[in-house]
Amino acid sequence: MEQSILRRHYVNTADKPQDYSEAINELSKLRTNAVWRVFEKYESSLEIVYSYYDQLCALEGKIPSHEVQIPFKWKDAFDKGSIFGGRISLTISSLAYEKVCVLFNIAALQSSVAAAQSIESDEGLKLAAKLFQQAAGIFNHLKGTVMLAIQQDPTPDLNPETLGALSALMLAQAQEIFVQKAIHDRMKDAVIAKLSSQCEELYVEVLKQFQKELLRPLWDKDWIPTVAGKQAAYHGLTEYYQSLVCKANKSVGEEIARLEHASELFKAAQQRSGKPSYFQDYANKVQRNLTEAKKDNDFIYHERIPDVKNLTPVGKAMLAKSLPVPERLSQNFKDLFDELVPVTVHQSMAAYDVRKNEIVNSEITKLRESTQFLNSAEKVNNEKRSIYGFILDYYCDSDVRFELTTSVQRESISRASRERERTREEQFKSFPDEFQNVLASLNLPAALEDTSGNSLPQSLIDKATAVQSNGGITELQRMITELPDLLQRNKDILDETERMLRDEKESDDQLREQFKERWTRTPSEKLTETFLANMNKYREIINNAMKADKVVRDKFESHLRGMELLSKGPDEMQNAVPSAGPGGSSVQNSSAVQQLRKLMEDVETIKAERDSIECELKSATVDMKSTFLNALAQDGAINEQALSVESLGRVFGPLQRQVKESLQRQEALVADIQVQNTEFCKEKSGAGASAQREAMLKELAAAHDTFNELKGNLSEGARFYNDLTQILVAFQNKISDFCFARKTEKEELLKDLTQNIGRQTFGATPAIPAHYATSGQEGKKEPPPRPPPPPTTTQNLSVSEGKKEAPPRPPPPTATPSGGAAAPPPTLPYPSYPQGMPIPYGATPAAPYPAYMPTPLPASYNPYTTAPYPQQGYGAFPAYPQPPYGGYPYPPQQPPPQNRPW
Repeated sequence: MEQSILRRHYVNTADKPQDYSEAINELSKLRTNAVWRVFEKYESSLEIVYSYYDQLCALEGKIPSHEVQIPFKWKDAFDKGSIFGGRISLTISSLAYEKVCVLFNIAALQSSVAAAQSIESDEGLKLAAKLFQQAAGIFNHLKGTVMLAIQQDPTPDLNPETLGALSALMLAQAQEIFVQKAIHDRMKDAVIAKLSSQCEELYVEVLKQFQKELLRPLWDKDWIPTVAGKQAAYHGLTEYYQSLVCKANKSVGEEIARLEHASELFKAAQQRSGKPSYFQDYANKVQRNLTEAKKDNDFIYHERIPDVKNLTPVGKAMLAKSLPVPERLSQNFKDLFDELVPVTVHQSMAAYDVRKNEIVNSEITKLRESTQFLNSAEKVNNEKRSIYGFILDYYCDSDVRFELTTSVQRESISRASRERERTREEQFKSFPDEFQNVLASLNLPAALEDTSGNSLPQSLIDKATAVQSNGGITELQRMITELPDLLQRNKDILDETERMLRDEKESDDQLREQFKERWTRTPSEKLTETFLANMNKYREIINNAMKADKVVRDKFESHLRGMELLSKGPDEMQNAVPSAGPGGSSVQNSSAVQQLRKLMEDVETIKAERDSIECELKSATVDMKSTFLNALAQDGAINEQALSVESLGRVFGPLQRQVKESLQRQEALVADIQVQNTEFCKEKSGAGASAQREAMLKELAAAHDTFNELKGNLSEGARFYNDLTQILVAFQNKISDFCFARKTEKEELLKDLTQNIGRQTFGATPAIPAHYATSGQEGKKEPPPRPPPPPTTTQNLSVSEGKKEAPPRPPPPTATPSGGAAAPPPTLPYPSYPQGMPIPYGATPAAPYPAYMPTPLPASYNPYTTAPYPQQGYGAFPAYPQPPYGGYPYPPQQPPPQNRPW
């Protein structure tokens, strides 16, 4: 399997693709181990092969068949080869073909392990029966699927007829195990006879299929004789155990007839199988029972022995059956590529999640808004989403899955997100007035507790106690004072981030203006589009949070007096609440009060039902991953809309109906509450004092609800600002890394530009004026002419003036042709010897001048003395003249000749 296939078509997460090299290597090792374990007849070997097959099944639905070009080679299981050629084989690049081959090996190994079990132990018999039935099921499964998987002529062992014959053989052997198990457990003779009869029939079917002309050459030479021998043997066992039944029934004649037939069948089994001792123990038992039965019949019963053909056939009991291939064969399967999901499946799952969230959020919003309209706001405040919560959730999480969706799905999601944004903005705008609902306006159910008109309602006392236990007004004031500091911290981080981007852009623009077209790097505007969009998004988050802070402060100020009274305790509230005066107790047992109390119970019932419905909406899950994978494997494509709508309708349809019914019940309930509350108000006596008391009780109840709401909102606000700080810090780190990378890039580009300017040429050298040029070579400065050569006479030899190097070697003398005049010597720029002149002692033709000969050192050597240059000549030749100027060196000295006389 190639990593490139997984990289092109699969992802494990939306933004962090995983490296599957280790998983691929593990799968390769597992396959190698599975290939060799098929030769080991142990139960542990089966688990290895099971694991490899399960991995193939898991991969088959994830990897497209046309992408897998891995050749899988299979050699015929029944072909032993020959000296003229190898075994028959077939190679196909297909995971389905590999599955077929592995399944064949599994069934073969199962039959080998089952045959190796001991029939003397109960565990061995159970395992053998299970494995034979599983092998029969696998061969039968392959019989119907092999041609679809391979789509060409398979090897002979994978031929459907071959697989059908093998399945029949496995089933017959499984039935044989059940016969052995019945004998081992000493079951009734009639039961064993029926099981044996069924086993004999199965072997008849196996023998019929094995003897087909197409399949007969495949089997080993002892397979058909063994099957034929078993068919006869189990027929004999059937007759033997049925004879025991006859013996128990005192049917001696039928017993003798069956025993005689059984004896013949056991002999036939031994002849067919070629094994003289085949089922010999049962043959001996038959012979002994036959001798005893004949003896008893001759001396006692004298029954007529019927013909075997006229005997009643023995019934059959089929226990063995082909077991279907399970979805997972291994016990502890772990998918090596669990996170490997095609991109199309990821896209479908993302679109499904959007559809699901839209349904869930819509239904929950309906329930909460209706409950808010109905409830006194106490419970809803704890359930309703905080204004801070949905700000951060929406702006930070709405586009998480966008990168995996197609353009059509993205547009659908965008529309849904915009609609959700408008809905939330409307909720935000109407937030201060959302508590003006039915029950709060009617002061229910608190008004039902205040029928006496003098003491405080118990519910109000409980509310005061709850406010005091939560810190009271002091705690709210402390939490409110913390919000500005948290807000300013986030604003400072965002401002600093914006400054970094602004400075980077200004620097880039300045250098681009300076270097023009030579400033070749990408402009900052193109690279910072996403950063700027995120920055605007975070700025909008902060602005909305500031609006939420203002809403919280306004609500705190509007309910400050009531929250202060609740924080002081029941005594202070008793003094602040006016008395209703006499006549208040007359309505305690009125019909309106009783009806209102019953209606309040119905309100609580509806709220409990809605809590349950909301929990079911949130917890409803569907495994759409397997659904989409199966659709992709079967059809090659995914109709996400059809599959998602069907699944969502099946799961959420009943819950949506419950929501609709709950809303309809509420409408009728609200109408009844308003009618009964009108009657209740008429029955209550007093006008001024009662109205003032009623207003104060409403104010305290609203203050309690506002306290709980504000405490939750402030806690959520602090958590919101802290979470936003983490997000902004991470965003600031990204911007910092970006600016640092841009700074490094800028410095490198500036360095390159500076170096290029230093190496730049500034045009061609101007031509020399005409009056400086010589004739024939205009514009070219000629070197000065050489000095004339010295005279060639030996009396005037001297070193050329201005020459610092040794004179070049003179040309060798040339012989003058006979009869011709000698050529005139060439004019040389250095002294030379006349032709025919002898060379001085110590000189060579290459160096005609005598070398410097150092003076022999005296006995007492003084290193500070200088030997004079020899002025005398050698023989008749003149001495080498001294140079006319002291500034020129002498010619290079030659090493002394090797033919010195000393």
